[in-house]
Amino acid sequence: MRHLQSSLVVLARVRQGERIITFHGTPVAILAPVEETSTRPYTKVIAELRAFRKGRRLSGTTTRELIEEGRS
Repeated sequence: MRHLQSSLVVLARVRQGERIITFHGTPVAILAPVEETSTRPYTKVIAELRAFRKGRRLSGTTTRELIEEGRS
């Protein structure tokens, strides 16, 4: 339980902007918050994939042939 509390304290400090973690005053690690990532609506992603697929075909190759080729 004590380790969990210590971890929560460290995470709270990182949330406040601290990045360098020390052990007995000696820097031992850099811990940074995760950068925000933008998310796109799934409908837009699907539309982009469909647009990408247009005009691209396997030219007579079957899915089974591709699977077998990948296994060799």
